[in-house]
Amino acid sequence: MQQRAINVVLTGVTGAALTGMLVAGVAAASDDSAPSEQKLLSQQAMATQEYKTSHKGEKKDSGKSGSTSKDSKRAKKAAGVILSGKTTASYFWDDGSGVNGDTGAPAGGKPMQKGLFASPSWPLHTKVRVSYDGRSITGFVGDRGPGRPSHNGVMLDLDTYTFRYLLDGGKPKSKYNAGTGEGHIKGVKWEVLKWGSGAGKRGAPKPLG
Repeated sequence: MQQRAINVVLTGVTGAALTGMLVAGVAAASDDSAPSEQKLLSQQAMATQEYKTSHKGEKKDSGKSGSTSKDSKRAKKAAGVILSGKTTASYFWDDGSGVNGDTGAPAGGKPMQKGLFASPSWPLHTKVRVSYDGRSITGFVGDRGPGRPSHNGVMLDLDTYTFRYLLDGGKPKSKYNAGTGEGHIKGVKWEVLKWGSGAGKRGAPKPLG
C-alpha cells in the first residue's frame, strides 16, 4: 500500500512538472514570435510611408516643371519688350536754331536732349532702348527722321550723345559733331518698350513718307 501511494505521488509530481514545462515552452514561443510580427508590421508601414513620400515628391516635381515654364514667360513679359530688331543708325541734333540745316524744333514738342531719337514711322513719344557693343541707352521718339536714308535701311536717328556713347563710350565734340569719322553705326539693336500716344504707326519701322 505504501509503495502504491508513493508511485501515485511521483506520477502526479512528474505530470505537473511536465505540464509546467510545456506551458512555459508555449509562452516562450509566443513571446519570441510577437516581436517578429511587430517588426514585420513596422517594416511594412515604413515601406508604405516611403512609397507615398516618393510619389508626393514626383507630383511636386512635375508641378515645379510647369511653374518654371510659366515663370520664364512671366520674366519675358516683365522685361517689357514689345518689339525688337536691328538697324543702321545715324545721328542728329535739332534744337530749332537753324544750325547745320536744322529745320525747326523736334516734332514731338519736347526740346532736343540726350535720349531723344528720330524715327521715320513710329508714334511720337514711343519709349525705345538702343544697344550696341554692350552699351545701351533708353530714350524716346521725339522727332521724325532720318528722311531719304530711311529708304536705304537707316531707320533711327540718334541724338549725338547717344550715338557717340554707343559707338565707343565717349562723348561728342559738340552737340552737332560726334567727334568721330563714323556717321553711321550698323547693327544697332532697338527694342520698343512702350508705344507712344503721338502720331505715327506701330510695328516694324517704315521709311519716311
